[in-house]
Amino acid sequence: MNLSTDAFRLRVRLLNRADNSVLWAESYDGGLKVAELVEVQTDIARNVSSSLAQAYGVIFQADANLDVVNPPDDWAAYSCTLSFYAYRVGVDAESRSSVRACLEKAVDRFPTYATAWGLLSLIYIDDYRFEFSGDPAESAAALDRALAAARRSVGLDPVNIRGRQAEMVALYFHKEIDAALKVGKQTLTINPNDTEFMGEYGERLAVSGNWHDGCQLIAEARQKNPGPGYYDVDLALCSYFSGDYPQAAMWINKSPFPSNPVYHLLAAAVFGEGGYKIAADREVAWLNQNQPDLVKNMRQVVSARLARSQDVEFFLGSLRKAGLGIAD
Repeated sequence: MNLSTDAFRLRVRLLNRADNSVLWAESYDGGLKVAELVEVQTDIARNVSSSLAQAYGVIFQADANLDVVNPPDDWAAYSCTLSFYAYRVGVDAESRSSVRACLEKAVDRFPTYATAWGLLSLIYIDDYRFEFSGDPAESAAALDRALAAARRSVGLDPVNIRGRQAEMVALYFHKEIDAALKVGKQTLTINPNDTEFMGEYGERLAVSGNWHDGCQLIAEARQKNPGPGYYDVDLALCSYFSGDYPQAAMWINKSPFPSNPVYHLLAAAVFGEGGYKIAADREVAWLNQNQPDLVKNMRQVVSARLARSQDVEFFLGSLRKAGLGIAD
């Protein structure tokens, strides 16, 4: 720390003890008045936690690169949580299957591992929202498993953020939207610096109809932790519903998710509404070829995600403009 008569500069570094490499470094400036010190102390704590401790933050990236031979059982369980975040980067079905099996094994071995229960719930939610079998019983079962696993996580640890995130999302898809948003608001109060949760809660607010507040939270989450590309996809959705189609197209093109069917669905709507015919044709062709069940059940898929009927109808109208045949 460097001090002058009325100001200070604090330099912070995070070192990897294994090889003494510098994982992260930053400097902070502030005044020496009491009010200024209190304010900058809060800002430093918030910035450091966002940079280092978030999912996809510096510590996660360092752990994700570790190669541990014959790990002990507890490391094996922890590695499942790392594999979950790696899966979320692309959200492909093959990875989801292996991560699901890993987490199921982890909670079987360590039934009090609240975080693993929360992440397993999020995997079950992805089974529900990214698989389009058209079988209502199968979909309901996946959602019930998700809600049960989330509540198991929160029951073990009432302030576990991943468990509460899973509970919020499961309740939303269960059409208990007020309950979901209540969990979200409470959880953001518990930990206002968890950008993974902030982004997810922002998305739930937005798609429930509160586009202004929800999109502001998503933008804040991305500013604090720009790593996950799905913030860009959420911001594309925000721009689309605000009527700024060039901006929506920019966000869509910024972080492609080639294996995520909902990414292609949103891209088709953005390009269709914005009049980008070549890009829209490309997305329609991908959906027809790779996700025929999604196309067949389009109204059900969209209605599960958007709470307001006017938003559903507008989105379906954009898909028609893109060239998808959707029954009225």
